[in-house]
Order: sequence, then C-alpha cells, then structure tokens
Amino acid sequence: MFRTLTMQALVILTLTLSASGALALNPAVIYDLGGKFDNAFNQSARMGADEFSRETGIGYRDYEPIDESQYELALRRFAAKGCDLIVVMGSPFAPALKKVAPEFPDTKFVIIDSVVDKPNVQSVVFKENEGAFLVGMVAAMKSRTGKIGFVGGMDMPLIRRFALGYREGARYVNKRIVIFEDMTGTTPDAWGDPIKAGELARSQFKRGADVIFTAAGGSGLGVLQAAADMKKFSIGVDSNQNHIHPGSVLTSMVKRVDLAVLQTMRDALNGEWKPGLKVLGLAQGGVDYAIDKYNEALISPEMRDRVARAKADIVAGRLKVADYVETMDK
Repeated sequence: MFRTLTMQALVILTLTLSASGALALNPAVIYDLGGKFDNAFNQSARMGADEFSRETGIGYRDYEPIDESQYELALRRFAAKGCDLIVVMGSPFAPALKKVAPEFPDTKFVIIDSVVDKPNVQSVVFKENEGAFLVGMVAAMKSRTGKIGFVGGMDMPLIRRFALGYREGARYVNKRIVIFEDMTGTTPDAWGDPIKAGELARSQFKRGADVIFTAAGGSGLGVLQAAADMKKFSIGVDSNQNHIHPGSVLTSMVKRVDLAVLQTMRDALNGEWKPGLKVLGLAQGGVDYAIDKYNEALISPEMRDRVARAKADIVAGRLKVADYVETMDK
C-alpha cells in the first residue's frame, strides 16, 4: 500500500500539513502578574492571540506567572519545548529576556512595553502619552467641578507617561484644572490590587474629583467600581472597558496590544517577522479613545469634534505631546 503513494500524493500531503499550520508556527504568550483576565493589558494580548488562532487554526500556549521569579523559568521552558515565537507582556520581563534570548538564537521573542536590544527580539512600545492626552481632554470637558484624578498602577516611567499625557490633555482644555494623582504601589503587585486602587479613587472623589482615569491593569477595576458606586465618572485603559459599568465609564484609552500581538504572529507565520523596535502611536492606530453604544450618550458632538481636531494635529505634528520617558533622558 505504501509503495502506491505517488509523488503527487506526497506533495498534496505536505501542502495540507503546511496549510493547517501544524508545521508552521508554535507561538506562546507569557502574561505579567495581572493575569490574562485582567480586563486590560494582558487580556488585550490574549484577544490578539485568540484572533490569530481563529484566523489560522494555529493554537498557542500561554502562562500566568505568580511572581517575577518565574519569568526566566517560563521563557526557558517554552523555548526549550520548541516554541518559535514567544511574546512577553510588560517591562518587568526585560532583565529575564536579556539573559534568555541569547541562549536560544533561533527563537523569536517579542516584548511589549519595553526595549530589549537583541538580534532575535522585537520590542513593541506605544505612545501612551498621545492616547492619554485625548482622554485628558475628555475628562476636562466633562468635569463640572474643575477637579479630575489619575490612579496609576506600579509607579514606573511607563505609567508616568500616561499621567503626563493626561495632565497635558486636561490643561489643553482648562489651564486651571486641578488634577489629583496617586499610584497603587511600587512593585508588580500594584497591578493586582483593586481594593487599594478603589480606596485611592474614593479619596480623590471625596476631594472633589468627578472624573478619574486609571492606568493600573487589573487594579483599575477597583477605580471603575468606586466611580460607579459614587455616581461619578471613570476612564478605563488598554482594553475598551466602557461596558463594565455603562453610564459611569466615560471612555477608555485603548492601547491596541491585541493588534500588536496579532500582527507579530501573522508576520512570524508569513516569514515577515523582524527584530528591532516598533513604535505605535495615534498615527499607527496603536492608541485612541473608545466611543461605542455604552458611552456615546456621554460624549457630546462638540466634545468629539474638539478631540478629533487635536488628534489630527498630533498626527500631523502640529501638536506635540510631551513624553515622560524622553524628559527623563534630557
């Protein structure tokens, strides 16, 4: 029977296996400590990987570490098991990736939100300051008290970039606006503490804020809950969180981690993946603010028009939004 297998049949069999993706790509995603169901940063990455699987039929492996000591072990485990594209979520992975990437030169690594300069690493960063500028404008236009707030997650340059963009956008609308600012913590545990984030938000609301933007990963759910409980407004982050508390979530600053993960997997599958730095801002569709059925009644046409003009000016280079990381380098 085996002798009757013609060369034509062998070619057909080979093409079928390749089309199925069984031999094409073996990707993996390693989340940060917020977990893949954080309704924010990590969940957006999972959505991108899920979309890739739906498109191609190729599954992916993933892992949720419980502490930073597992980062290096997880990277080595997936690489040793033959995963040829490994995506890691967040700057805390950078030290581990710098060590592990050279050990597996044939493995493609991708780090989101940090830069690792290795020949087999792609670094994807976003202009969060540009997206935060837009929601800062929305917050200032919506506020009736002239006081708004910001609750960040881990106190680090990335989150300071969100905060600075938010302040600039708010002051672009109202130079005298008061902005309260708190961080949930100084360690990666700050991404998974919604109780503390909620307490910080309640404190800001009690001081007169009526809109609070949160950039705190899973902790931000505590801010959204506090706003809903106190009949105030919140602004979500990373994923579109407008649906979580309809009527209370004013908008969300979407950071298209899902598109970044989806595209890097597509590129790896198609042989178009390249190491190096990718920067995604408003011009590249990497950040924006969300309007949908859950919040469209909250944002007036006049507000939308004003934000649209500012967005066009930022994309065209007529309006420059300061970057906290760049200011640190000066």
